[in-house]
Amino acid sequence: MAERWSSNLGFLLASIGAAVGLGNIWRFSAVLGQNGGGAYLVPYLIAAFAFAVPLLVFEFAVGRALRTDVVSAFRGVGVNYTALGWVVAGSVLVILSYYLVLTGWVLGFLVATLLGVDLSFAGFTGTWWPVAAFVVTTVATGGIVSLGVKEGIERLVKVVLPVVFVVIAGLAVYAATLPGFADALAFLFTPDLSVLADPGVWSAAVGQVFFSLSVGQGIMLTYAAYMDENTDLWRSAVVITVADVAIAITAGLVIFPVVFTLGLAPTAGTELAFTTLPRAFASMPGGRAVGVAFFGLLFFAALTSAVSLLEVGVAAATRSFEWSRAKATLALTTGVFLLGVPSALSYGPSGFALGDVPFLDVLDESVGTLALPVTAFLIAVVFTWVAPNDTAERELGRAYPVVKYALPVLLPVLVALKVAGVARPAWSLTVDRLLAGLWTLPGLLVTLAVLGAAGWLLRRRARAPRRRNRRE
Repeated sequence: MAERWSSNLGFLLASIGAAVGLGNIWRFSAVLGQNGGGAYLVPYLIAAFAFAVPLLVFEFAVGRALRTDVVSAFRGVGVNYTALGWVVAGSVLVILSYYLVLTGWVLGFLVATLLGVDLSFAGFTGTWWPVAAFVVTTVATGGIVSLGVKEGIERLVKVVLPVVFVVIAGLAVYAATLPGFADALAFLFTPDLSVLADPGVWSAAVGQVFFSLSVGQGIMLTYAAYMDENTDLWRSAVVITVADVAIAITAGLVIFPVVFTLGLAPTAGTELAFTTLPRAFASMPGGRAVGVAFFGLLFFAALTSAVSLLEVGVAAATRSFEWSRAKATLALTTGVFLLGVPSALSYGPSGFALGDVPFLDVLDESVGTLALPVTAFLIAVVFTWVAPNDTAERELGRAYPVVKYALPVLLPVLVALKVAGVARPAWSLTVDRLLAGLWTLPGLLVTLAVLGAAGWLLRRRARAPRRRNRRE
C-alpha cells in the first residue's frame, strides 16, 4: 500500500477514533447500568488488557508485516481463504449500514437540541427525518474516506478528537457539580465481587471491550498497513486501550450524575441517550448547552468510527478490483446506503420490519451481535494456525498463546452463550429489545452464507501481499 499516516500521532489518533464511538460512550454506560455498575468494571478491565490488547497487537503486527488490506491478507494464505477475507470485510460493511442510521439519530438530536426543539425519540423516528439524517451521515463518511488516509481520515481525527477530549472532560467537570455525583461515583466504582461468578456479566464485558476497541474486524489490520515501520506496537495498543477505557469511564461520570440527580433509572439502556438524557437536559439549568455538547461529542465520536468501518472495504476494493480510491468509495458508499435504507425505515412511518421486529433490530441482534466474534475468530485462527505470521509471533512474545489458544476457545463460547440466551447484552447497540434468539442465529447464518458465497466468486480477484516478516 502506497498510503501512509504522516506520523505516529496520526496513526494513534486514527486508531483511537476507530475505537471511540457509539459503543464507547452511549453503549458502555447502557451496558454498565444493566450489569450492576462497578461490578461490571472488574471483568471489563480484565477483558480489555488480558484479551483485547494481545489481539490488537496481533492485528497491528499482521497488518504492518503484510502492508495490505484484510481481503488480500487472507489471499496470501491461499486463494480459497480469500472468501474468508470478504466475510470479514462484508460483515463490517453490513454493520456500518445500520451504524450510520444510529449516527443519523445522534445528528438529529444534536440539531434539535441546538435549535431548542423539544424532541422525543418517538417523535423523531415517527417522521422522515431519520432517513434524511442517514443520508447526511452516509455522504459525510464517504466524502471523508474518498480524500484518502492523510487528507481525509487523519485530518478528521486531528481536528475532531482533541475537541472530543476537551468536551467530555468539560462535561465531567460540570457533572461533578451535580448533587448526584457522589451516588454516581458509588455506582461506578463500588464493585460487588459476587457477580464475578455470573457468566452474563463476563459475556457483557468481553463483548463490549471487543466492540469498543474495534478489534477482530480488520479495522486495526487495515490501519496498521499505513503505519511507520518503527512504531512500537505494544505501546500503541496500550495507549489506545487506556484512552478508550478512560473515555468510556468518563462518559459514565457524565451520564450517571445526571441520572441520579434527577432520580432516573441507571438501567435504562439505550433510552439513556434518546429519551432519558434529553428530558434531563431540558429540566436542568443550562441544559441546552450541555445537551449540545453531549450530542456533538457523540456524533463526532460516531463519525470517526464510521470512517474506519468504511475504510476496511475501500482498502479491499482498491486492491482487489484495481479501482481508484474515489471509485471504490463511491461504489461502497452507495452499496452501504442501499443496504442501510431498510434500517433507516425501521422506526419511521413505513415501519420496515420482519414480522413485528424492526429490521434494524434484526441486523443488530444477528450480525451486529455475533459477526464480531466470528470475524475475530477467523483472524486469530487463520493467522496463527493455518499460516502463522512470524513477525506477529515475535511481537506478541509470551502473549502469543492468548491469541493462538485462548481466543479460539473463548469466542465460540461467547457466541454459544448469546445464542443460548444465557448472556446478557454484550456488544449489541440496541440493547433494549432482546429477540430471544428468534432472528439471532438465522440472521447471522444467512448473512455469512451470502458473504461467503460472494467471497468465493471473488476469490481470484484479490492479490496476495508480499510477505515482509521484519526481524529486529
